Amino acid sequence: MAAELLLRNARLVGGDPDPVDLLVRDGQVARIVAAGWLSAEGQPGETLDLDGRWLLPGLADRHVHLLQWAKASRRLDLSGAGSAAEVLGLVGQAVASGVSEVVGFGFRDGLWPDRPTVTGLDAVTGGVPVVLVSGDLHAAWLNSPALRRYGVAAPDGLIREAVAFAVLQQLDAIDAATGDRWVLDALRAAAARGVTSITDLEMEWGFGTWPRRAALEPLAARVEIGFYPADLDRAIGAGLHTGESVPGTAGRARVGPLKIITDGSLNTRTAWCVDPYPGMERSDHPQGVSSMPPDQLVELLARAHAHGLRAAVHAIGDRANQVVLDAFATTGARGSVEHAQLLRRADVARFAELGLVASVQPEHAMDDRDVADRYWAGRTDRAFLLRALADAGATLAFGSDAPVAPLDPWVAIAAAVTRSRNGLAPWHPEQCLDPATAIAASTDGVGVVREGLPADLVVVERDPLTSSGEQLRVMPVWATMLAGSWTHLPPEVSPFPGPAPA
Repeated sequence: MAAELLLRNARLVGGDPDPVDLLVRDGQVARIVAAGWLSAEGQPGETLDLDGRWLLPGLADRHVHLLQWAKASRRLDLSGAGSAAEVLGLVGQAVASGVSEVVGFGFRDGLWPDRPTVTGLDAVTGGVPVVLVSGDLHAAWLNSPALRRYGVAAPDGLIREAVAFAVLQQLDAIDAATGDRWVLDALRAAAARGVTSITDLEMEWGFGTWPRRAALEPLAARVEIGFYPADLDRAIGAGLHTGESVPGTAGRARVGPLKIITDGSLNTRTAWCVDPYPGMERSDHPQGVSSMPPDQLVELLARAHAHGLRAAVHAIGDRANQVVLDAFATTGARGSVEHAQLLRRADVARFAELGLVASVQPEHAMDDRDVADRYWAGRTDRAFLLRALADAGATLAFGSDAPVAPLDPWVAIAAAVTRSRNGLAPWHPEQCLDPATAIAASTDGVGVVREGLPADLVVVERDPLTSSGEQLRVMPVWATMLAGSWTHLPPEVSPFPGPAPA
C-alpha cells in the first residue's frame, strides 16, 4: 500500500480555477500546488491524473436510517400511488403472486381523494398479513391479519407515531448477517455518490452492530452512531461521549447524538403546530401531536449534556421547534434540531444564538410542497427556511432522512439550490441557497479542499458551482476517497492507485 498518492490536474470546487496537483499523505491532504510543480519522480507513492475533473470535500448525510434505507428498496414501492384505490391495486397484485406477507413503503395519503381503510385492504388481501409504511415513516396501514400479528388496534387500520415505530422495528425479520450485508452494500452505494460520512439514527443499539459490520470489511464511510432515550442510561453507564471513536471500527465509527422525537410529521398531520390543521379543528389533535412533555425533554437534554452527549432533537411543527429551542436554552445542551420544517419568525435567529445546528433535509420541501400548501396554508413562507436560517448565521447540515428521501447528497444540494424538481416552478424561491452554501452544508461546513484536512475527497465530472439543478441531481461522481483510500473508482481505473478499497 502506497503511503502517498499524487493527484494531478485537479480543479478545486470553489478554489482557484487553474488546475492543481494534490499530494495525499497518511490519510491527509499534505500539499496543494499549481499543476506540474510536484514531480511524480521522487514521490514514493502512486500518481493518478484527474484530467481536469473537479475535486471537493467528501459529502456527509447527517440524518439516515440506514437499515430502513437498505430494506426500503426490497419492499413494495407505493411512492407513485395517488389514491388508496391505487395502493389496493398494487397490493392485490403482490398478494396474487403468492407471497406470504406484503410489506410496502412510500405511500403519502395527505392529498388522496379517498381514505385508507382496513376493510378495503382486507378485501384484496384475504389472510395474507399486509403492512404498508408511509413515506415519512410516521404511519403505517395494516390489514386485519397484520393488526392481529403485531398486537395493535386501529379501527381504520392506520397506526401512527410510537405505535408505528414499534411495528416498523419488527418488519422484514432478517438475520443479523443478512442485515449487515444489506447495510454494507448500501454504504458502498452511498460512496459511489460521494458520501464519506453519515449519521445513522436507526432505532437500535448501534454500538453492537457497527463493530460487527466493521469486522466484515472496512466501512466505506465514517459513521456517527445515534441512540434513543430508552438507551440513555446504557450509554451513560458505558461512559460514551459524543465524538469518541467506537472500538472495533478502525476509527471509522464514533459516538453520535442522543436522538429525541418531540412531534410527528406533516404528511401524517402529526407535526405539532401553533395553529390547527385545516379540517382537523374538531379532531383529538387539531394541532398535531406532542410526543414528549416539555419537562421530560428538558430532563433528557440536561442529563445528556452533563455526560458529554450531544442531542439531535426531531421537531417539525412550529410549536415543537419553539419548545425544543426553549429546552436547549434552559439546559445549555449542545446539538441539532432535526428537520426544523416550520418555524416562527422569532425562532429563526435562535439557532445561531444557541449554537445549534439546523439539520435539514431540502428534498423534503419538494416531497411536501403540495401537502404544505394545503395543511400549512398561509404559513408556507415560514416552511423549510434554508436561506433565512443561513442569513441568520445558523449552521446548516444537510441530510436525507433516508429512506424518506434518497441517500444522495446531490439530490439535497439540487433541492436547496433550485427549490424545484421535475420542471415545476420553484417553490418559495426566496429560500433558495447558492451552490457554495449548499455544498458547505453537505460537507460539514468544509466547503473547499484545503491542506491539512483529512483526505475525504470526491471527484466529479462537472463544476457544481455552475451546474443546473437537474445537472446537480445526477452529478456524475467519478471517484470517492476516505482517509486517503479509495472507496469508489470507475472500472477503467485498474489497478487502484494507492490504497485499495474494501
